[in-house]
Amino acid sequence: MSENIPKFLTIRETAKTGILSEHHLRIMEKQGRLPGVRVGNRFKVNLDLLVDQLNQESTNGTAFTGHGDQT
Repeated sequence: MSENIPKFLTIRETAKTGILSEHHLRIMEKQGRLPGVRVGNRFKVNLDLLVDQLNQESTNGTAFTGHGDQT
């Protein structure tokens, strides 16, 4: 049953996993591209959706540049 519960981490905790830097995660959040929810003044990242999103982008040949565009 716990397999279906998504894992939510703060941006800082997500950065510590080594997926992306804290800087890039914060840029993505400001652009509305970071999957998750705002809880009070914190943003909680849905880690499973982020991994899926990055896998999809790498499969499509797109990459996160941090400037709002994808190349």
